[in-house]
Amino acid sequence: DDRDAHDRFLGIMQEQASRMSRLVNDLLSLSRIELNEHTQPSERVDLARLLRQVCDGLELQAESRGMSLTISLPDNLPEVFGHPDELAQVFQNLIDNALKYGRPDTAVEILVSPLDRIPTALGRRLSRGAVRVTVRDHGEGIAKEHLPRLTERFYRVDTARSRKMVGTGLGLAIAKHIINRHRGALTIDSTIGQGSSFTVDLPAAEGE
Repeated sequence: DDRDAHDRFLGIMQEQASRMSRLVNDLLSLSRIELNEHTQPSERVDLARLLRQVCDGLELQAESRGMSLTISLPDNLPEVFGHPDELAQVFQNLIDNALKYGRPDTAVEILVSPLDRIPTALGRRLSRGAVRVTVRDHGEGIAKEHLPRLTERFYRVDTARSRKMVGTGLGLAIAKHIINRHRGALTIDSTIGQGSSFTVDLPAAEGE
């Protein structure tokens, strides 16, 4: 008959059930992406439009932390071959992370540019140009020894802080597999005290 105890434990149950639901959904998403990873999407995607839509969807989250989203888009950005929903998932994850781990009252920068030269990370997989998207935050940064492991499933740099951020530890693993399916590459750079940059290179869909 303790109303306060009921409310407290029901709140805990709701939180844990929601966390389990997010985990199951992320595991199902990862499994589905891995199943199709060998098949490169063939749909042409207007990446500039997609990035604007993702930023619009995260604007309220940015405002709640006193942060802003700035996007730099060149004219005549080439399209890429891809799956729109999967690419949106990649950039939503990267920008969401930047908002979570960036300092309040700073900007998250999305820098977009076409590349005439083939990025080393794409190697011989690419016969034409590419499009580069960098998501940069101004947070505490990540120590170099952690960078190679950030895309591992459930890997966390700061476990206590990550739990408070309501994540499953699978977001970057999902993003990496989606990028691999699109024959792209993910590069992560970070400097302690200055912030982190997550760069995605995707093959351009030039010509017919």
